[in-house]
Amino acid sequence: MCRNIHTLHNFEPAATSDEVHAAALQYVRKIAGTTKPSKANQEAFDRAVHEIAHVTQHLLDDLVAVAPPKNREVEAAKARERAIKSGRYAAPAA
Repeated sequence: MCRNIHTLHNFEPAATSDEVHAAALQYVRKIAGTTKPSKANQEAFDRAVHEIAHVTQHLLDDLVAVAPPKNREVEAAKARERAIKSGRYAAPAA
């Protein structure tokens, strides 16, 4: 489940609120052990996602980077290349 949580700090453009929310959702899913909570737990689940996203945004806003921001497309291409080399994914068809 947590493979979808990506580094959000020090990218240009900065992480969007949707990316922060997606990371918080994945975190709560992992901790709760479920991708879809029961009706009895839905409110607590949603509240946790909201609060974690809020705190995460504050963290990202407060962090100081000493390195230049990374380019999202370049980093995604590097990740795809590593995945192909490791055998996790097949190379794209030519």
